[in-house]
Amino acid sequence: MARRMETFFLPGPAGRLEALLEEPEDQASLEAALVCHPHPLHGGTMHNKVVYRLARGLRRSGCVVLRFNYRGVNLSEGDYDHGIGETEDARTALRELQSRYPGLPIVAAGFSFGSRAALQLTRTEPVIERVVAVGFPTKYPNREYVYEVRVPKHFVQSTRDEFGPRTEFTEFYDSLPEPKSLDWVEAEDHFFKSNLDGYEAVIERIGRERPVQLA
Repeated sequence: MARRMETFFLPGPAGRLEALLEEPEDQASLEAALVCHPHPLHGGTMHNKVVYRLARGLRRSGCVVLRFNYRGVNLSEGDYDHGIGETEDARTALRELQSRYPGLPIVAAGFSFGSRAALQLTRTEPVIERVVAVGFPTKYPNREYVYEVRVPKHFVQSTRDEFGPRTEFTEFYDSLPEPKSLDWVEAEDHFFKSNLDGYEAVIERIGRERPVQLA
């Protein structure tokens, strides 16, 4: 079965948003995943290697995956908006995913800055049934919104993440309400250097661990 891939533009709050939709290679879609990329001012795009592996791992688990570029990134219009506008861009992409796959459960996912966007979106969007936060940067302040996320929260963190150091991140994670899970991936840095394969395997496993009602 040929895998469906489509690149297109969405009408976003600050202009058009560049998007990429990919369905699973060899099975029907079981879940719809929205994937958010890292910080746009630090080179983050939907083609970032950690984001690509995140999308592929979810796709291999049976998700149709929608990636997009925030405002001002590559072919997306607009300017950086300090995470506020970027979360609204994610909301626009979420609406597109809902309209294309109305019968599927939805998972939000993101890496680094994108994990913050995914969690912010999940906090205010009841349609999202779980969230995968990769490389959550505890070095950034203003984390109180995470405590308001009541759906399952799957965290994936490098053992040597310079933006979410193990001791600091563990303290933060332990303080969060259930439901939650945490996977440490042995790697050299925030970008999972030296173990992208191991990281992707963790993502695929998490993808397959759907709540019973989603199966």
